[in-house]
Amino acid sequence: MGSERKDRTERQFATEEGSLRIHQAIARQLGTAILMGTHKPGDLFEGEIEASERLHVSRTAYREAVRILIAKGMLESRPKAGTRVLPRSRWNVLDPEMLAWMFAGEPDRDFIRDLFELRGVIEPAAAEFAARRRTEEQLAVMTLALADMESHGLSTPDGRAADQRFHHAILAATHNDALAALASSVGAAVGWTTTFKHRKKLLPRDPLPDHKAVYQAIAARDTAAARNSMVELLRLALADMDIALAEPARN
Repeated sequence: MGSERKDRTERQFATEEGSLRIHQAIARQLGTAILMGTHKPGDLFEGEIEASERLHVSRTAYREAVRILIAKGMLESRPKAGTRVLPRSRWNVLDPEMLAWMFAGEPDRDFIRDLFELRGVIEPAAAEFAARRRTEEQLAVMTLALADMESHGLSTPDGRAADQRFHHAILAATHNDALAALASSVGAAVGWTTTFKHRKKLLPRDPLPDHKAVYQAIAARDTAAARNSMVELLRLALADMDIALAEPARN
């Protein structure tokens, strides 16, 4: 009977989380609970046997979920001491999956500002380097991304994916491996903040011209204009985010 219930629960996890595997779905559930403060830093998690029975999943699935959260810096597990929630300073907050969990609910305003401050440090410099070092092939990637953004609009998944490709292409065009390594994190930040802005209503301002200004400066190899255009793009994007955060959620 218990085995049947576990099988049924695991099928339910799979249904609720779409294509996620069972341990990934459990990790998402536990990770989101930590982000929401249900489990606070220093809190001791229940034992593996108790947790797997409560969730009606296999011990193996629960163990793999915990390993995911350990890898993200959210949990620490020690023999005899158990599994505890680590301080937020230890979390890999730029992990794309963790960003998705954060934006699944109402994201923390301070963290959103942190993201934009980080982007403000990275992306204007990246645009400047890209203006100096970009190739024609990389310009073509940016051109296609802009065309897709215009065709689909940023309120759609295809449009947001194009937005991410545009920012990825700029980081790639720096020809700096350390900056390019940040592409997945920056892209996730771009994607989730844009998704959040559009989940309540369409914004009154079209951000496409801001992206085109960055592109035109990079294409012209105008390093100063590339940096300044990216600074302005981020300033306006943060202003849009402030509007979205101030709006009441739709019923």
